[in-house]
Amino acid sequence: MSTTSHECPGCGRDDLVQAVPAVYLGGRDSVTGRERNSDGNTRTVTRRVTTALSEALAPVPKEPSSAIGGLGFFAGFVCVAAFMGWVLVGGAFEDEPEIPDGVYGSFGGPPEPARLGSDLSFLGWVSGLALAVALAVIVILVRRRAAFLHRIRDRHRAEELWSQGWYCHRCGTVHLVGVPGEDTAPLTLQRFRERVWERGGYGDLAARRRVVD
Repeated sequence: MSTTSHECPGCGRDDLVQAVPAVYLGGRDSVTGRERNSDGNTRTVTRRVTTALSEALAPVPKEPSSAIGGLGFFAGFVCVAAFMGWVLVGGAFEDEPEIPDGVYGSFGGPPEPARLGSDLSFLGWVSGLALAVALAVIVILVRRRAAFLHRIRDRHRAEELWSQGWYCHRCGTVHLVGVPGEDTAPLTLQRFRERVWERGGYGDLAARRRVVD
């Protein structure tokens, strides 16, 4: 490592200076382990582990939370369960009774058509409402993702600046090297995030998603 190019402007040393992309990628890993579930059976589980430092050096913000997707999944389950209950238990589509030849309805007319079951007919409304909720959740998630992707459409500009950052593990700061218009003074992780995200056009998010110390 070149001391003239990459030494930390804070401590003046380069032995613990590392490129930001390397620090970022080094803090993101998949960890596989064995754990026991509620039934007492052992299974292999792989989890994504991200260090706080790697998270702080991310060139783009996280995607919007998809926690609402759980509501959509539950609504979909209710929709199917209610519909099946309406059809199978409530007799939503009753079989037309067999009527001997020459026998007519109560008023002497042709046989009455099959009627919908009445005991559990409310399940049809429950199923329809749950379906509407599930579809609404899907629309919300799709629109959120589309808006997010549009917001970070210039992320390549942010990554150009981000890739020229150097992190000092001793000082806990980042400095930029060889970037026109940017000085080499040490930056806090929050300030570095602001600089990078501003370059990508989503700098306002840095104020709302501050670096966790």
